Amino acid sequence: MATLPGSWPYPRVLAHRGGGTLAPENTLAGMREGLRRGYRAIEYDIMLARDGVPVVLHDPYLGRTVAGSGKVVDYDASELALLDAGGWFARKFEGEPVPLFVEFAQYCKAHGVWMNMEIKPAPGYDIETGGTVARIAAALFAEDIAAGDMAAVPLLSSFSMLALASARDLAPQVPRACLMSELAPDWERRAREVEAIAIHTNHKHLTPQLAQEVRAAGYGLFCYTVNEPRRARELLSWGVEAFCTDRIDLFKPDFS
Repeated sequence: MATLPGSWPYPRVLAHRGGGTLAPENTLAGMREGLRRGYRAIEYDIMLARDGVPVVLHDPYLGRTVAGSGKVVDYDASELALLDAGGWFARKFEGEPVPLFVEFAQYCKAHGVWMNMEIKPAPGYDIETGGTVARIAAALFAEDIAAGDMAAVPLLSSFSMLALASARDLAPQVPRACLMSELAPDWERRAREVEAIAIHTNHKHLTPQLAQEVRAAGYGLFCYTVNEPRRARELLSWGVEAFCTDRIDLFKPDFS
């Protein structure tokens, strides 16, 4: 049974894509930097390679954070894993590989790191990506789900309603969140359709009134990407329950 809307049971501050501004995004090197600074909560991105194997990547094209050219879906996961995902950031990270989703999630789980898994489908792969990520998450956390320890289970978020609907259909026991840069007038209808428990939105477009409406409707409220402590405190005063940050050097994990 899907979790019903309610208060946010997860950590308050999440490391955005792992290491924020201190290490290459969506890599184990970034994850280790977050751990070193005491973070036990992370937001990261997942999409499918050509062979249907999920990898931890944000962009559908190579070239920004991963050396190479072309689309992610032009490569098998084993080929992507051989590409350099760290050299763009700093020489000391050269050779840092593109992580496979399963291995990355297992690493986080082994180190007690809670995960906001953003389903980031390449264009045209919404249904496949949503379903694949949800099935894997359900399998990895089957014991926690069976024990009713839902605070330990990852939260699946996405801008893609198709991906979230697929996740709902194939693994309804894994909770979901609707990602919206700006809250559309029908945000609550969209959230109900995919049985989401939370709304994730860009803090730049949030207002106190919208925050109150989300909370009053019974949904958790999460913002991205908050890099100034003063702004974070303002958002928390509005009723925002959690946020992710690039500045893990400025925010302690227990920030309040």
